[in-house]
Amino acid sequence: MKKAAFIAVIVSSASIIAAGAVLAKGGPGRHGMSMSFEEIDTDGNGEVTQAEMEAMKAARFSAVDTNGDGVLSLEELTAQGAKEVAAHAERMLEKRDANGDGVLSQDELSKQRRSGKMFDRMDADNSGSISKEEFEEARNHMRQRGHGKHRPGQKPGAETEQN
Repeated sequence: MKKAAFIAVIVSSASIIAAGAVLAKGGPGRHGMSMSFEEIDTDGNGEVTQAEMEAMKAARFSAVDTNGDGVLSLEELTAQGAKEVAAHAERMLEKRDANGDGVLSQDELSKQRRSGKMFDRMDADNSGSISKEEFEEARNHMRQRGHGKHRPGQKPGAETEQN
């Protein structure tokens, strides 16, 4: 029973976060380009027009606007976020469940592809720990590469070396 309650809390929290991400992106849908070129090129002429892009955005909006009132309520955003979180969790389970038991152990979660490499990159002096300076340098490097935009703690409109 405790496991079910814990999972419910995680899914609820994640759906609220995902709904916020949907709203912040200016519309519903998954992160990044999830549709193929052929799906967007609805007239099949080998080129995507602005009208086709707008039609795609409108269709994605309509799919989330379940009551058809032309606006997205908190309930609609939360429902869409929950769908996205559930799909992400399913992909994560499929990818990381090494022993195929349908659950993830701490050990399976700890074996992330990049976590060790990330630590090694941040530990520039190979001391086995990350200093505040190394941490700040790594964060600045991520911002320069476009991975640190709009993150918690970053001041809106803050200048980076990339700007």
